Amino acid sequence: YVYHSSKWMVAGNADSPVPPRVYIHPDSLASGDTWMRQVVSFDKLKLTNNELDDQGHIILHSMHKYQPRVHVIRKDFSSDLSPTKPVPAGEGVKTFNFPETVFTTVTAYQNQQITRLKIDRNPFAKGFRDSGRNR
Repeated sequence: YVYHSSKWMVAGNADSPVPPRVYIHPDSLASGDTWMRQVVSFDKLKLTNNELDDQGHIILHSMHKYQPRVHVIRKDFSSDLSPTKPVPAGEGVKTFNFPETVFTTVTAYQNQQITRLKIDRNPFAKGFRDSGRNR
């Protein structure tokens, strides 16, 4: 994707896909009643554009569009869960998509205010803090 004339447009060939990774919430396994009693937070989820990442972060390509999905998995299906394997399919798995969560990844910003906002709000914006410039 490229941002042109105030909108995102498809541009060029796609990058090769990265191996799929699944974020297994740290509060898993829990009953539906437990999930409904508390706010579900994804603040421990980390994203990276480093394809060689070995820390279990979710790998994304810059300038690509993504839509997060939430999988609710029945307990007897959960033994097959692994961060490096696709989510199992079947009656015991329900997947939810939220169209309002679609986002496009970027790693370089043309707007200095956006760069400053990222530095101020993102504790993992190390590359921006260390060099003081975009990567």
